[in-house]
Amino acid sequence: MKLVTFTENANTRMGILAGNGIIDLSRAAPSLPTEVAAFLNAGEPAMQAAREAADGSPDFDLAAVKLESPVLRPGKILAVGLNYRAHAEESGMEIPSHPIIFTKQNTSINGPYDPVHNPAETKMLDYEGELAFIIGKRCRRVPEDKAAEVIAGYCINNDVSVRNWQLRGTPPQFTMGKSWDTHCPLGPALVTADELDPHNLRLRTLVNGEVRQDTNTSDLIFNCYEILSFLSTAFTLEPGDVVVTGTPSGVGMAMKPPSALAAGDIVRVEIEGLGYIENEIVDEPADTAQF
Repeated sequence: MKLVTFTENANTRMGILAGNGIIDLSRAAPSLPTEVAAFLNAGEPAMQAAREAADGSPDFDLAAVKLESPVLRPGKILAVGLNYRAHAEESGMEIPSHPIIFTKQNTSINGPYDPVHNPAETKMLDYEGELAFIIGKRCRRVPEDKAAEVIAGYCINNDVSVRNWQLRGTPPQFTMGKSWDTHCPLGPALVTADELDPHNLRLRTLVNGEVRQDTNTSDLIFNCYEILSFLSTAFTLEPGDVVVTGTPSGVGMAMKPPSALAAGDIVRVEIEGLGYIENEIVDEPADTAQF
């Protein structure tokens, strides 16, 4: 099942992606929450009601709605650095002995096809195509062999990075470099965990049609279950929390010479079984300032 958040007629709510159409859960199962985090918090009865609704006919053509990030405002966005061996090597870093964790602020969330802002403060905007998973149950101290039971599903992320802010100073400033507004495109759907094996999926990132990253999630140093167990040792994970699992080799900063994203570039991240997200880079508008 592919759960989506969509906007139609200025009304944002949950649905199910069915081919080239959307089943509107506010019509098919009106008792369900209309926001994904609340839906996940409602537990297995809500999921079962959605599965039953998935047998219905689409209410809208996909082209008639706007897909949003599956989770509009996650409580937490947790990310893993240097989690593909080749990416660690291209970065000149040792292979980590445990997951390297940082956070992205939840205001960085962006839709799967929405513009990504290139701020004036950088000349080194970069892409990082990644597999993400969404927490489905409140949990703590989850053993690896139980981790699959608390993952609601998977989607695609681009961990957009402002490299000069990320790498200035010692130690690096990952949170500041990774958390700019619009820099966490997510989607296009939350594909439920029963649909696929997250550890054997082809991942590709393309910039203007040129393949920059091409790998398989089998090359993750720490897999999704190991990451979840590690995180939940320290703190509680809650429904709707997003975990992004790291990027493979091929980032722009590591190219020779380095290649930065610029306004007009189109970044597309594809993951087998999950679809794709695609975002145009635009110069950050002046009206983003708020006082």
